[in-house]
Amino acid sequence: MLIRSLTLATLLAVAGPLFAADNDTPLAQELGRNRPLIVIAPSSIDPTLVSLKKSLAEPANSQAFKEHSMVLYTVVNLMGQRDGKDLDAQTTMALIRELKLGVSGETKVILVGKDGEKKLDHLGPIEAKDIFATIDQLPAAEKEAVPPAPPPVEATPTKGKKGGKAGKAEKPAAPPQPLDD
Repeated sequence: MLIRSLTLATLLAVAGPLFAADNDTPLAQELGRNRPLIVIAPSSIDPTLVSLKKSLAEPANSQAFKEHSMVLYTVVNLMGQRDGKDLDAQTTMALIRELKLGVSGETKVILVGKDGEKKLDHLGPIEAKDIFATIDQLPAAEKEAVPPAPPPVEATPTKGKKGGKAGKAEKPAAPPQPLDD
């Protein structure tokens, strides 16, 4: 019994970080599709956050926001939103961890490119036109980034019998034998 426990503990110790790294973080889901604009503010009445949201609500800026394939993430007092829809606490924490942010009392505006790299990291107020200008200056390779292809799924061949009925279930496998220590 001790050997089984040690084997299981070793497998979990090795495989645990691999499974944790495989989680879909918010920015990983946007990779190749959108440019996340993340605003981290200490309060919902922060002047930088309020002015940026107001600026992005204007019709011309709203259209440019969509044309540049952007999504807006806001984190206020550890409460996250993506384009106005609330994120759960785990997703918000994953976003903060992924950005590797330190503690700061100021509002931070971060633009992440389609390639997943930070393109703009700004403290304090910023205008929407400055954000769009940053995107327009990006190299063409980043502008044309495409999402990574999902890994191919291999189909498992089924054993078919000659003259057998299609869809007939095969005999279930025998249960595994218990191991002796």
